[in-house]
Amino acid sequence: MPTGPSASPDLAYAKAIQPASKAYLLLVFTTLIWGANAVAARLAVGEVSPMFLTFMRWGISCVALALFARDPIRAHWPTLVPRWRSIALMGALGFTGFNALFYTAAHHTTAINIAILQGAIPVLVLVGTVIFFSNRVSILQWLGVLTTLAGIAVVASHGHLEQLARLDFNIGDVWMIVAGVLYAGYMLGLRQRPDVPAIVFFAATALVACLVSLPLVAAEVAAGNFFWPTARGWAVIAFVGLLPSFVSQVTFIQAVGIIGPARAGVFLNLVPIFGPLLALVVLGEPISLYHGVALALVLGGIYIAERLGNRRS
Repeated sequence: MPTGPSASPDLAYAKAIQPASKAYLLLVFTTLIWGANAVAARLAVGEVSPMFLTFMRWGISCVALALFARDPIRAHWPTLVPRWRSIALMGALGFTGFNALFYTAAHHTTAINIAILQGAIPVLVLVGTVIFFSNRVSILQWLGVLTTLAGIAVVASHGHLEQLARLDFNIGDVWMIVAGVLYAGYMLGLRQRPDVPAIVFFAATALVACLVSLPLVAAEVAAGNFFWPTARGWAVIAFVGLLPSFVSQVTFIQAVGIIGPARAGVFLNLVPIFGPLLALVVLGEPISLYHGVALALVLGGIYIAERLGNRRS
């Protein structure tokens, strides 16, 4: 082992870079799983009804959290009780509402469209900070917002912008846009979340999501749209319940703890990249020219709004 004067700086640098590298691996894994959720939504069509899938997703997540995080949940639960109204609202809209629309949208649109539209959420959050928190936004940030919205318009019109004038939209794309708005509201609510560990707050909102899903399942049964999952349906349920809903949440929390939320947030831009690639490989969905244009606009708008706009501000 080197013992000269230069050994100490080299060793310090190696120790500093290792945690960051671990965080990067965790974030790539996390975003890969979240991108795969769009593919799972399409695989679920005809195999499991969307409201039952939403309920089972959060039910499995709650069981996993109870098994692996019960000690911190038990220790911090009293802190959450006084804030139950805001927690209930965030869980109902950000988790149950988002997923119910997400899995319903998959019955009408492609996994590629779902992933690209999901990628616009950071810009929707930026718009929300202006509306609800009166944040000042620079001209560059507004340019980023408009660029991302142009990408959404390209996806919603499937590259035929004249459809916008006729308001001729695919209902699945519309559901995804509404779902993105709901999740953006959840992210805005995180600004005022209780001072508890992230895994504890996630457990509380996941429990709300599971409970709020039950009336949706009942409505699905009453409408005659429920059917018992097939073997593939149960496989999809196991995947979304364990990976996008539990494991990837834990890995994201770990990564944020290592490098902070600002640096970790940049990796979320990988979701609309992984989603279309996985849809192409797994589902064989064709990637059209308008998909590439829309993806470039969405990611370009996010870069302008979050990086260049913040730097200028």
